[in-house]
Amino acid sequence: MTVKTALITGITGQDGSYLAELLLEKGYRVHGVVRRASTFNTQRIEHLYRDPHDAGARLFLHYGDLTDGTRIAGLLEQVRPDEVYHLAAQSHVRVSFDEPEFTGDTTGLGTTRLLEAIRRTGLDCRFYQASSSEMFGATPPPQHERTPFHPRSPYGAAKVYAYWMTRNYREAYGLYAVNGILFNHESPRRGPTFVTRKVATAAARIKAGLQDVVHLGNLDARRDWGYAAEYVEAMWRMLQQDQPDDYVVATGTSYSVRDFVEQCFAHVGLDWREYVRFDERYLRPTEVDDLVGDAGKAERVLGWRATVHAPELARLMVDAELAGLGHVPVPGGQAVAAPVLPTPVRR
Repeated sequence: MTVKTALITGITGQDGSYLAELLLEKGYRVHGVVRRASTFNTQRIEHLYRDPHDAGARLFLHYGDLTDGTRIAGLLEQVRPDEVYHLAAQSHVRVSFDEPEFTGDTTGLGTTRLLEAIRRTGLDCRFYQASSSEMFGATPPPQHERTPFHPRSPYGAAKVYAYWMTRNYREAYGLYAVNGILFNHESPRRGPTFVTRKVATAAARIKAGLQDVVHLGNLDARRDWGYAAEYVEAMWRMLQQDQPDDYVVATGTSYSVRDFVEQCFAHVGLDWREYVRFDERYLRPTEVDDLVGDAGKAERVLGWRATVHAPELARLMVDAELAGLGHVPVPGGQAVAAPVLPTPVRR
């Protein structure tokens, strides 16, 4: 069998680590792009790494940056990947309001640099662009592949630009380039400043007596939350199709931030209202009220469907935090009964 080679930008992130695991399990040789830093940032993939001198090594890391087009082109020439998964970005929505120029340069133009490098090198590969539900922004749910975009953040706007550049290179140059429009997907590997991880961590630490309260912003925003480990399977399936196309990846359900908070705290037997404090600094200048994805196309064409939804995800993430603290996961409902969440909006 011919061994496929994949290149992953953003391999040290949540999605990159799960995708690297998946591809290695499928027998790929995996190359990852890592930003140079004075501190190590490879914790999520350390369990996968083997000394490159080892004859059996199939994971290789390279320094690179989305702002350096020359380096990107050089890596493509060196690695000659069969598949390129472009996951790297400045991906924090709230931070994008503070750093709009940097977000545009990395999240938006970084995609263009990668696509142009593929075109100029004449590389025969398949390209995956990590698009985002934030592109829909203010557009009412449910959102699907034909829903108009109305981004409400610099991050969302940069992702819209990257989405259209991916389609343009597909249509203008015949590149096999797809957009995976992924709705919110979380896991224990999520960055600690993202709200789901922040809440799960707080619930576990408060239960352990290591923290008193947690400060949050808008609790009314509703999101379609899925499990990142499942979503990377959809990414891979997109690049295995005969023809390139764009797909929404989502659970089709909607829960509020308050719902997620309630579930996390109830899982450790706590009443969330005693520990959550409002902080307006976490509000966005423009908010996205409700995102609910219609992943019917992904189910029909790719045979992919989400199985983990927000309540299960909350418990999974809290259990991981408890385990990290050396505590046995709590089955839930000690101090207060586990809440009955409202029936999710399924469209």
